[in-house]
Amino acid sequence: MEDLSAATDLLIGGRAVPATGGRWFERHNPITGAVATRAAAASPLDAAAAADAAQAAFAGWSDTGPNARRALLLKAADALAARADAFVAAMAGETGATEGWARFNVMLAASMIREAAALTTQITGEVIPSDKPGCLALAVRQPVGVVLGVAPWNAPVILGVRAIATAVACGNSVVLKASELCPRTHALIGQAFQEAGFPDGVVNVVTNAPADAAGIVNALIDHPAVARINFTGSTRVGRLIAQRAAAQLKPVLLELGGKAPFLVLDDADLDEAVKAAAFGAFFNQGQICMSTERIVVDHAVADAFVAKFAAKGATLVAGDPREGRTPLGSVVGPAAAAGIQALIDDAVAKGAVLHRNGAPDGTLLPAAILDHVTPEMRIYAEESFGPVVTIVRVDGEEQAIATANDTEYGLSAAVFTRDTARGLRVARRIRSGICHVNGPTVHDEAQMPFGGVKASGYGRFGGKAGIDAFTELRWITMETQPGHFPI
Repeated sequence: MEDLSAATDLLIGGRAVPATGGRWFERHNPITGAVATRAAAASPLDAAAAADAAQAAFAGWSDTGPNARRALLLKAADALAARADAFVAAMAGETGATEGWARFNVMLAASMIREAAALTTQITGEVIPSDKPGCLALAVRQPVGVVLGVAPWNAPVILGVRAIATAVACGNSVVLKASELCPRTHALIGQAFQEAGFPDGVVNVVTNAPADAAGIVNALIDHPAVARINFTGSTRVGRLIAQRAAAQLKPVLLELGGKAPFLVLDDADLDEAVKAAAFGAFFNQGQICMSTERIVVDHAVADAFVAKFAAKGATLVAGDPREGRTPLGSVVGPAAAAGIQALIDDAVAKGAVLHRNGAPDGTLLPAAILDHVTPEMRIYAEESFGPVVTIVRVDGEEQAIATANDTEYGLSAAVFTRDTARGLRVARRIRSGICHVNGPTVHDEAQMPFGGVKASGYGRFGGKAGIDAFTELRWITMETQPGHFPI
């Protein structure tokens, strides 16, 4: 059993160090209220020290050859996978996550590191024809310097790793600003990279008390060495980060909130749609940026779909993830549970029909389905980020598309139809960064371009798209003939 009385340290310059003044904070288990983790509470001085360490490591790391970088990344993937049991325990304690969700996090995160390893020799340029005689014109991609990654708690291993892997594959050094809701989970990621043999300072991890979050992030954004910022989290905070970075003309990659629509057209295979909708809406208690929040179903099949879907939902009950006896675990905390219930109460008061097997028990919320949802209800537009999904009934394909697009968000979407050509046609008209035909809204692979539009953010993680995010494209010329100039 891990000793939770010892504070999780900061990782700065290759060393585990306490915060300035020995400050620490506690993260409590969302179900029991017991201490899940004691972690170092960094100050802005500690944040600056992490950025300084990353800057000091950058020159050597950026000159490291691609195969040497690849070898270390592959070792990091193995080191991360070897910590699976520790991640399961940390996520259960800190965020109430089930073992299945934690192990999926570790599996996909290790895949992301291996994909980043494969990218090290794909950071290519090109020779561009020049109109100037004897001029060799090159487009060259180079690392940018220090990258700040700010990761959330909901998919902590996946999103913590995503903030690091491609950036270091491209030759950058990184400071990971851990979530205050899962400091031990994010600290384990840093330990895996350190164990793999990365040079000191290439990967740094900073944890902080909740009250200090804004100050730590601002200090890191403002640090002269930080050249790029990537953030995954709420749209509200993403806007603040983008504004702060914009004042210094620092590029930002943002993956923010979502309100993913799941379209069930009149010719859909309802059994397949029910399976995918249940997974998309309730996996990890609906606390995924891609979670299905809105099921848009044609009136022609709505009654049949709702009957099947409600029966499936009744089996999705919640329990303590450490016992491993239920498909759902806990939501992240009491405030989240109260907010979700308030959305449900508002919808029911305004005419929605609730399908739910049992009542909430603290942070343990059974799957909830709200039928006959209308725009007057708060949950129609607000991101619930919990185990509740809405059903909006529509007449025909055009109304389904209009309803899918009736949101400020645009991350993931899904369309169910037996006519794949129709599905592709509809998918192209949905304003989202991601859309799946006859698949769930929750789907992630390391090599895919991942990101949203509208209030869901901008830029893309994943695969070759990540190279663009974490490198600078430069134009370099070399003259091979004597110059001729008009003056």
